[in-house]
Amino acid sequence: MSRVAAIDCGTNSIRLLVADATTSFDGAVALRDVHREMRIVRLGRGVDATGVLDPEALERTRVALADYTAVLRRKGAEKVRMVATSATRDASNREDFFGMVRATLGVDAEVISGDEEAALSFVGAVGDLEPEDGPFVVVDVGGGSTELVVGALVDGEAKVHAAHSVDVGSVRLTERCLPGDPPSPADVEKAREVAAGILTDAFAAVPLDGVKTWVGVAGTITTLSGIAQDLPAYDPAAVHLSRLSRDDLHRVARDLLGMPHDEREKLGALHPGRVDVIGAGALIVDVLAEELHARAGIGELVVSEHDILDGIARSIA
Repeated sequence: MSRVAAIDCGTNSIRLLVADATTSFDGAVALRDVHREMRIVRLGRGVDATGVLDPEALERTRVALADYTAVLRRKGAEKVRMVATSATRDASNREDFFGMVRATLGVDAEVISGDEEAALSFVGAVGDLEPEDGPFVVVDVGGGSTELVVGALVDGEAKVHAAHSVDVGSVRLTERCLPGDPPSPADVEKAREVAAGILTDAFAAVPLDGVKTWVGVAGTITTLSGIAQDLPAYDPAAVHLSRLSRDDLHRVARDLLGMPHDEREKLGALHPGRVDVIGAGALIVDVLAEELHARAGIGELVVSEHDILDGIARSIA
């Protein structure tokens, strides 16, 4: 058994997992959570328009990372891996970010490709599912990008068949198409067209032949499950392996896009850092639901609390 620490720094949030990893005789890795934490730092705010990481966002990220570093050292993590995704891939001042990480954490952040990001999400997502429910399509709607990956569980191991990332996420789509509070019907329709157009590239690259189950991971989708269930506060146990129909997803997207900011703030399952962008995230998931039904006959979303963080931890076990 080894104790590992995984950090995922995305466009909207930075997350930490410290876990005990046990490898069985057949090579399968089991994780037991020691500490799991998420903070909204909005690192990618404005990057789509300016191409630059905002200094205030960098400082928010540094503060969170310093706290995470203290936690993982206190918990005795033997191996650490930090992955940075969409925002840092796109920023012209990305070296400011990397230098900050090196000075704070003591290891380098890795900028992984969208395809590797999708593959790590898949490995983390399907561990609690039954092999016969596959092949699976795993979707991660982030702040700056959306990843799709198709694969299966074979002899206890996750096998990825195809993966692709496209640059549409809750922060990007909000900044590009949804300036109003709430956005106008015309802006919502424009955002839907933009999302559908960009997602076409993902579906072209990820064949859905034989796929049986759609699995959604990460903060946008887990938050939508909490809202759909009308939870008074976010509850990971209630969210993990919950199921949402196309009607559920359409209803939640419609309601969120019609609410002003102060109404969204009152939703118990919604983290304050997602209030400004959850409408766009819900719209993207709603478009995905329609596309997956049309292309593969899938009518339901299975929500997983386990995602790229778990995949990163498994990769260093």
